[in-house]
Amino acid sequence: MSDLVNASPHPAGGDVVTTTPPRRARDVELIGEMRGSGYRRPPALVRRADGQVLQLTPLLYRVLEAVDGRTDHAGIAAAVGPAIGRSVTAEDVRVLLETRLRPLGVLELPDGSQPAHRKAEPLLGLRLRRVISEPGVTRRVTAPFARLFHPLVVASVLVAFAAVSFWVLFVKGLAGATHQAFHQPTLLLLVFGVSVLSAGFHEFGHAAAARYGGATPGAMGFGVYLLWPAFYTDVTDSYRLGRAGRLRTDLGGLYFNALVAVTVHGAWWLTGWDALLLVIATQILQMVRQLAPLVRYDGYHVLADLTGVPDLFHHIKPTLLGLLPHRWGKPESKVLKPWARAVVTTWVLVVVPVLLASTALLVLAFPRVVGTAWHSAGEQWRSAHAALGEGDLALVLVRVLGVAAIALPVLGIGLLLTRLTGQLVARTWRSTESRPGRRALVVLCGIAVIAGLAWAWWPQSDRYRPIRPDERGAITDVASAAASGPAPVQPARPVSAQTVWPAGKPLPSKDKPVLAMVLEPVSPGAPTWVFPFDRPEPPGPGDNQVLVVNTTDGAVRYKVSFALVWETDGVVDNRNEAYALASCRGCTTVAVAFQVVLVVGQANVVVPQNVAVAVNHSCVECVTYALASQLVVSLPEELSPQAKARLEAVWAELSRLAEDVAGLTAQQIQQALEDAKSRILDVLRQEGVPLPGTVPATTPPPSTTSAESPRPTTSSDAPTTTTPPSTTVTTTPPSSAEPTTTVTSPPSAVPST
Repeated sequence: MSDLVNASPHPAGGDVVTTTPPRRARDVELIGEMRGSGYRRPPALVRRADGQVLQLTPLLYRVLEAVDGRTDHAGIAAAVGPAIGRSVTAEDVRVLLETRLRPLGVLELPDGSQPAHRKAEPLLGLRLRRVISEPGVTRRVTAPFARLFHPLVVASVLVAFAAVSFWVLFVKGLAGATHQAFHQPTLLLLVFGVSVLSAGFHEFGHAAAARYGGATPGAMGFGVYLLWPAFYTDVTDSYRLGRAGRLRTDLGGLYFNALVAVTVHGAWWLTGWDALLLVIATQILQMVRQLAPLVRYDGYHVLADLTGVPDLFHHIKPTLLGLLPHRWGKPESKVLKPWARAVVTTWVLVVVPVLLASTALLVLAFPRVVGTAWHSAGEQWRSAHAALGEGDLALVLVRVLGVAAIALPVLGIGLLLTRLTGQLVARTWRSTESRPGRRALVVLCGIAVIAGLAWAWWPQSDRYRPIRPDERGAITDVASAAASGPAPVQPARPVSAQTVWPAGKPLPSKDKPVLAMVLEPVSPGAPTWVFPFDRPEPPGPGDNQVLVVNTTDGAVRYKVSFALVWETDGVVDNRNEAYALASCRGCTTVAVAFQVVLVVGQANVVVPQNVAVAVNHSCVECVTYALASQLVVSLPEELSPQAKARLEAVWAELSRLAEDVAGLTAQQIQQALEDAKSRILDVLRQEGVPLPGTVPATTPPPSTTSAESPRPTTSSDAPTTTTPPSTTVTTTPPSSAEPTTTVTSPPSAVPST
């Protein structure tokens, strides 16, 4: 929807004497007084031949209304005076026509030719427009869709959309859809194509809503808005509607996004392609973005039509000036109704700082954005070249679209900054005309700005570095980076180290270097992480983890952790993990993790994990053993104090087991934990908790571990990593109110020898 233009031009020069009756320009349409206006005196609306809608005062509108090509100035004055209740002379009419209306392009020129229209081009407006559908075609194409705005149809669609959105976001999820789309490029292209078409269908919604309310939609096309290509529909004729009709037109695009989401859910139900659910996610994201009232998205027009002030951006300057104490009583500060002025003032006080801060951050971060885009586009292009070599044309197209998606925002940022600079320079130059002192000051400020941009964008070693995954990218980071400049590069320092080189292979030299990895301790005395994988993630709330790292020759490392967890929030995702990691000679490494999870009440999600990992990395004559045992039981209610006391007694025995574990064999440790499980289940049975009739089977002890205390065995020179699959077996509680019990995970016992 186009913004209105206030009809308040300055006189174009001296008076122009006309001898023929004035005539309106071709295709000028008188819309009439704006209904639901937030102005104290509602403006009258006029549309020119180029589609631009103008706001006129009641006096100017009456004068233009009386212009018919036959009536002279005196006749127009005679018609206008009674209409506005004031005395109007022929000279008044002549002045208004020549100095106020003719510069707006709504009157023919004195020689009878048509005026040249210069359409308003706001900074945050749509640029590079290209028409796809002429007004006549738009009206024919969108006519059938107007029926979708029947109240019963709207209510049904909105209920279905709410249900589909909740199911996708909170029940089904998007992980499977994302996996399927990115592993099947054809489906990803389908998602992309449907999302693009839905953006055009969004504009159909605006046109159909305008037609349903009685307005006539105009041309449809596409252009560039801010940083991205965008579709548009000319629905300026909706200004002839009341507030409800204009709001329906504003929200019609979002309503059609909801229609797309519901339709795509039906297609998913028929085909089973999870990738289609990503289209529903894109519709929701597009709707959220469109509701932002900061720029000319749908939310901006909704706010404008709610307040009855359709030109919000034109009110920024008068609103800011009106906040000055000496202008509180000025008439121009009171053109809006009090409630409308309060809303517009709040909007201005939010939008101006946000736009200024966004522009500043855009300028400061532009070098890093360019560096990241160049790096990412190169990766996409190399991937496309590799896919082309493999004959995967779908993946080639996906990568090419990726390059376009990376390049367009960067080009859009450059275009936006160029337009901003050009408009500021032109406006400032015009405002300082015939004021040499002020113009000299502006030139100095311009030189300072250019110097600042040169400093911020000058190519240096670290200024165009691609953004790394570990960077936060917060506002404070951008500001501090701009203030301090690129981080200084630390000079290289020579170091010496002993290395072990395979026999029979030539040693590297300066002329023939070989890539090598050097691991350096974080601090003196800190253990060196020598394993070819990252450390396990630290345990979260309700998790139990044992991590034993042994890098000392001949050392014996034992670590045990027992945990009793009560879960009451309906989500059981506890992890029980035992990691025994060794890289040494003649060493013993044992990790034992035992966890009991008691779920009180109904559990909606039951996905516990029981993991045991034993790793030998370059280990010689070492024993490495990891044991993880987990028990998950669902309780209908809290246990009685007597049952809790019996559980505490069992737990006290486990504490003594932890002290004696170094003298036990692997089989003895495992059997002791199974006995503890049985005793815990006996306590629960005595409490009346219904349990399954079978007890989880015990994983047989590994044959590579001796029946006595662990003794060294010889392992191969190659590192051995054993990662067992999760042995957790879960049963989701039924939906009935009857309490159920879930017994999970026989112990995971993994040796690595």
